Amino acid sequence: MPKLGVSPEVGAIRAEIRRFLDTADFSGRKIGNAKYGAYAFYDYDGEPIYVGQTEEKLRSRIARHLTNQRTDAVAMNVLDPFEVAEIEVWPIYAEDVKGDIEKILNATEYTVFQKVLKESKLGAVLNEKDIPKARLVKLPRSYRGKIIPKDLYELRKHPDTRIARRASTIANLARVISERNVSKGLRRTLLTQARRLERLARQRLADFSADYPLEEKGEETGEEVAE
Repeated sequence: MPKLGVSPEVGAIRAEIRRFLDTADFSGRKIGNAKYGAYAFYDYDGEPIYVGQTEEKLRSRIARHLTNQRTDAVAMNVLDPFEVAEIEVWPIYAEDVKGDIEKILNATEYTVFQKVLKESKLGAVLNEKDIPKARLVKLPRSYRGKIIPKDLYELRKHPDTRIARRASTIANLARVISERNVSKGLRRTLLTQARRLERLARQRLADFSADYPLEEKGEETGEEVAE
């Protein structure tokens, strides 16, 4: 029996991820080949949803998050790879490191974390674990790009599709919490996911407000509106 490969859709997304990580910096180095660095994932609204750091090469770490090589964040339903539309990376090359790399990475990740929190409309990301406080530093040059092909982007961006995905993620995360002795951070992530779902659902309802003014009015006053 012939071995089946990945679907054309998955293959196209992986190709876009590789293309982005093959971006050359000012020195001609591929950003994905940086040994160290920090990264952030963004959804289809440009909302930051996850921040991390790596010592195993940016290319390897991001691939583990977004492909079959699962990470704890994916396995625990903290992060749904389907939601990731854009990536931003802050590469740190081994040959440029001067000093304690652990301290450099922690400071870089914390500075990125503070940056994206200010950009977030919810003031929150989905990280389960607290990012240790560190000194704020000048970040290395960042690179940001979409990882979804154009022909798939609009389909995946549709709010009803994303609402369904978020609801499913919340249900799975809630099940994990109900079955295990989990951290406070995971419960915080559940709340953030619920807030993200509510925000998107409200935006979607607003799309129909002109067509259903009585329903919207009834919702605001607490009155039932007959169908």
